[in-house]
Amino acid sequence: MARWIGFTHNGASGFGRLDGERIEVCEGDLFGESKPTGQVLALADVSVGLPCRPSKMIALWNNFGALMDKQGLSRPEAPLFLIKPANTFRPSGAVVAVPEAAGRGLYEGELGIVIGKTARDLTEEEAVDAVFGYTCVNDVTSSAILKADASFTQWTRAKGLDGFGPFGPVIATGLDPEALTVRTLVNGRERQNFPISDMLIPVPRLVSQLSQGLTLEPGDVIACGTSVGSGPIPKGATVEVVIEGIGTLSNRFE
Repeated sequence: MARWIGFTHNGASGFGRLDGERIEVCEGDLFGESKPTGQVLALADVSVGLPCRPSKMIALWNNFGALMDKQGLSRPEAPLFLIKPANTFRPSGAVVAVPEAAGRGLYEGELGIVIGKTARDLTEEEAVDAVFGYTCVNDVTSSAILKADASFTQWTRAKGLDGFGPFGPVIATGLDPEALTVRTLVNGRERQNFPISDMLIPVPRLVSQLSQGLTLEPGDVIACGTSVGSGPIPKGATVEVVIEGIGTLSNRFE
């Protein structure tokens, strides 16, 4: 297992393998050929950045059994999703400004699948090989915007504001997603705690189905959807998405 992190040090951006509180700096392409430079940095001496730069974040809706049952929804035959633009991406530690028009944002703790190679029209077996690793995601939503117009549910606008798609702090490889649990804390108080094993569409099938006619690029993030417990973010609150084996995504919302 490896944990890959992006960072800025002395004004220069880089990436490397995180081992405890030390970063083994690497050069090359995270999703291609990379090698250690021999430089080692202390985590405390860098600014944590995004672990990758996705071309898109694919965000799932109605992908957990507990939430489906609670809301009386039907099991989807194919993934139900929207795409969050790049302006939403923020690293762990970043402060997110919630615009007045958005009202309170809603937190949604999620597992993120990170794609490792260009892929389209995959079988489930091929999909497993296309997954590079996993990260933490907070799929933030403005409920005030979402249904502000009765004629059109504004998914993209409500979830596409600046900073509404933080993810990180690392990409962890070698994990079994079925064994993972997502926890979301608001100001230190646990609000969500749910197992990935409750996903309606498991990872291999999900990646395969999403790839049908839709090219997945290296670094793309699939936010797997959330379960019960999503709620409003108080102004000034810190939201943490915690997944053991990956780490803690932490952002303050103002």
